Amino acid sequence: MFLGEYQHTIDIKGRVIIPARLREGLGDKFVVTKGLDGCLFAYPPQEWSNLEQKMRSLPFTKADARAFVRFFFAGAIECEVDKQGRVLIPANLREYAGLEKDVVVIGVSSRVELWSRERWDDYNSESASSVEEIAEKMVDLDLGI
Repeated sequence: MFLGEYQHTIDIKGRVIIPARLREGLGDKFVVTKGLDGCLFAYPPQEWSNLEQKMRSLPFTKADARAFVRFFFAGAIECEVDKQGRVLIPANLREYAGLEKDVVVIGVSSRVELWSRERWDDYNSESASSVEEIAEKMVDLDLGI
């Protein structure tokens, strides 16, 4: 399980440090893809495989399913951690997520997310007032929160 929030910077070559605690779960090689809300998602190989199987079961006759699968897989790349604990984020993914200098790396249960500091701050300020509303809606899911 991935937990926590970590502050890092991305270097001029597009490399960012993945915190050791998160790196342990991701492994030496993992998949990074375009995520939702303007961030990147990183998955360990087994979790990516599980997700891939679920995506394969989506009906390809539905336009929304095709669009989502294209979005998710076309942006995906396997990344490898170097000896300093960094991964190279390709230019197209850096551009998508707005990763230019300050990066926030967060653990979100089964995945890791990479956010630009600005987008993360915006997301938190926008969602902070609605967290209580979201929690009320979660009652319907019987999560016992």
